[in-house]
Amino acid sequence: MSSTDSDLPAAAAGTWKLGDLTVNRMGFGSMRLTADPDREVAIRVLRRAVELGVNHVDTAAFYGPALDLIREALAPYPEDLVITTKVGPGDDPERGFYNATTAAELRGQVEENLRRLGREHLDVVNLRIMNRPGESLAERFGWLAELRDAGLIRHLGISNVSPHHLDEAEPIAPVVCVQNSYAIDTSRGGDAFLRVCAERGVAFVPFSAIAGTTPEGGAAHATVVQAVAEAHGVSAQQIRLAWTLHQGPNVLAIPGTGNPAHLEQNIAAGSLVLSSEELTSLNA
Repeated sequence: MSSTDSDLPAAAAGTWKLGDLTVNRMGFGSMRLTADPDREVAIRVLRRAVELGVNHVDTAAFYGPALDLIREALAPYPEDLVITTKVGPGDDPERGFYNATTAAELRGQVEENLRRLGREHLDVVNLRIMNRPGESLAERFGWLAELRDAGLIRHLGISNVSPHHLDEAEPIAPVVCVQNSYAIDTSRGGDAFLRVCAERGVAFVPFSAIAGTTPEGGAAHATVVQAVAEAHGVSAQQIRLAWTLHQGPNVLAIPGTGNPAHLEQNIAAGSLVLSSEELTSLNA
């Protein structure tokens, strides 16, 4: 399977380049796989995602068994498959959940990803931070840049960040993606950041894009989403995904699920075309 196979559903929304790696804009997030104890179903979902054209899989070691499931399901990996992982947060049997703050800790997390995925290098590594007010990522990003120079990492990104973090990181090493919480009715403070990323040629990768309405969004907005969904004969979740992809050519979707039917629906959302009138109503 190649990312040039435009007849595959995941290719319907087009492609974007993470550095020199071309990915379909409809990808897959592996976090939700760990919520289902049925390992065989999780493996089937991963393999089906690739069959449908997904060539961008998002993961992290602190997602529990996600790395091991990916390796079992997909290795030997397709040549065009891009696996994006995250470091910073970690889960150690003795220490519990922790945040890496030293060069040795970050290197250990990178090496864990390499070992569990069975890779010689990692395609994309996002530095995920806590994003406390005034927090700097420069030192930690610099340590990852050294691992990139050593050949353990191909490309770097940042996660859970603010625009000033992108300004900090870019002079240290190229940033190919920003992964932040962003959805149609939540986290809309990210609109401006998304535009900054577009101007700089950086992918913007929302997580929690189909989580649904929160008090910030309100029931009235959910009604609008549902009305557009009914007009297209699809689910509200599919409209949320379609809206996400309509926010710019640099926006990559990584919906996650452990349900084979939901996987098919999520990927199908990449082919939905929303009219300017529908986008205006959804944005209101």
